[in-house]
Amino acid sequence: MPDGLRFAFGTLSVLPVRVDRWDRPTAGRAMLAAPVVGAVLGLIAAGAGAFAAWRAGGLLGAVAAVGALAALTRGLHLDGLADVADGLGSGKPAEDALRIMKQSDIGPFGVLTLLLVMLGQITALAGQFDASPGRGALAVLTAALAGRCALAWGCRRGVPAARPGGLGAAVAGTVPGLGAAAVSAGCALLLAAAGAGYGRQAWVWPAALAVGLGCAQLLLRRCVRRLDGITGDVLGATAETAATGALVALALIGTV
Repeated sequence: MPDGLRFAFGTLSVLPVRVDRWDRPTAGRAMLAAPVVGAVLGLIAAGAGAFAAWRAGGLLGAVAAVGALAALTRGLHLDGLADVADGLGSGKPAEDALRIMKQSDIGPFGVLTLLLVMLGQITALAGQFDASPGRGALAVLTAALAGRCALAWGCRRGVPAARPGGLGAAVAGTVPGLGAAAVSAGCALLLAAAGAGYGRQAWVWPAALAVGLGCAQLLLRRCVRRLDGITGDVLGATAETAATGALVALALIGTV
């Protein structure tokens, strides 16, 4: 397995992959390869959700899929989302906000954000699984790909690190903008092809991906302005934001 792909799987999943190289060029390749991780984890979670929906209904299918994705990532992105919510919600200067984000506990902003995001994801997915297990599975894959494409955009050149240490410093500015655009376009084409089975609604899936990435970019811009750059927590938060945005978009436009 190439070093960049090892880095991606070893950092972004619980899958037992040994990481041998931690240099910045390898980190950049890993962030470009992040959608591959998203595809693998998304397919696993989609399978779990589709089986649960087939046996017990859309709501349980949605819970199974969201829970599977959280377990497959050790809750890494959810933890980042909660930390960023606490940091931004504190209203304190960048240095103090970063200190709050680094603490091991979760504050009220983080708890509320996690609750709303997970409820939103489960509710949006339940509607897709109620339509059909296959449609729900494709929605899970769309969310997983959106979250990992957001990582590539968050690490593009010109986006600084908020502090000198940690994962954020290792990956910040390592991805060419054209590379991030290329992997996102590839994921959009994949989703369009997979969604072709739904006839005239094939455009819905890449559109949802684009909406999710747009939401992630809004959060990224806010974090860069507020924190003077990105951290690993910020990247995790953008991943969850992109996934949630994509699922909400599917809920709103998926019946067109």
